[in-house]
Amino acid sequence: MSSDDAHQSPIFVGVNGAQGSGKTTLVSTLAEMLRQPPHSLSTIVLSIDDLYLTHDLQSELAASHPSNPLIQHRGQPSTHDLPLALSLLSDLQQGNVTKIPRYDKSAYRGKGDRVPREEWAEVNRDRGHKTEVVIFEGWCVGFRALPREDLVRQWEGAVREREKGVYVGRLGWNKLENVDFVNEALRRYDQLTDQLDSLIHLDAEDPMFVYEWRSQSERKLREIKGSGMTDNQVVDFVNGYYPAYELFTSNLRRGTFDEGKGRQLRLVIGRDRRVREVVKM
Repeated sequence: MSSDDAHQSPIFVGVNGAQGSGKTTLVSTLAEMLRQPPHSLSTIVLSIDDLYLTHDLQSELAASHPSNPLIQHRGQPSTHDLPLALSLLSDLQQGNVTKIPRYDKSAYRGKGDRVPREEWAEVNRDRGHKTEVVIFEGWCVGFRALPREDLVRQWEGAVREREKGVYVGRLGWNKLENVDFVNEALRRYDQLTDQLDSLIHLDAEDPMFVYEWRSQSERKLREIKGSGMTDNQVVDFVNGYYPAYELFTSNLRRGTFDEGKGRQLRLVIGRDRRVREVVKM
């Protein structure tokens, strides 16, 4: 790809990783490497977290489904602004002058809200310096919805384990109708996933590591800023995400792309976040 070709559509690289898995470090390192010689590619990072619904729209979503605990706060599929995301990716593909949304997670006492548009960063203003690589990162980037029969089978299995007293997950503690809502919402995210040219998956050997990793992050935050979630709050927070890890990780491990070998890289990481295995798919 030539830096002089202003009309070349950028390469879209997805990065998936659980909270605390080292995703931010990987993304920032990758972006910096691509920007430097010998690559010298104009690279931007786009986080799915910056595409959350506004505070008002999230409040409306929660109020319209008061019995579904999975969507009472931002995070799950259905809590992102898909029209905004699709418009953003389209503008980047066409090399248009594009404003990059930003989300403030501290707004409304931690409930969050989108930053005013006039504060968004802008790219592609310089015709000779168009975006060449877009790194699209997020905890659910690349997830695919399940056929409903597979969803029901997994949910029923989780419920049986819970009833036996041997269950450590969260899927089995949620009503089928609530996880079904998230699964159907995720189906619409295929419009984003299908635009990815490749995907890097930071895959935890044990998804339960996410509780420990998030607690570590919050402890550091408390030390630095004097505020952050307590360990109990972390558990409640991660519980809201965990059913999605149970449902959608297996398919991601098998590969999110139907066509094209070599488009996905799976990095299996241990509790210490060190890579244990590299799988090219």
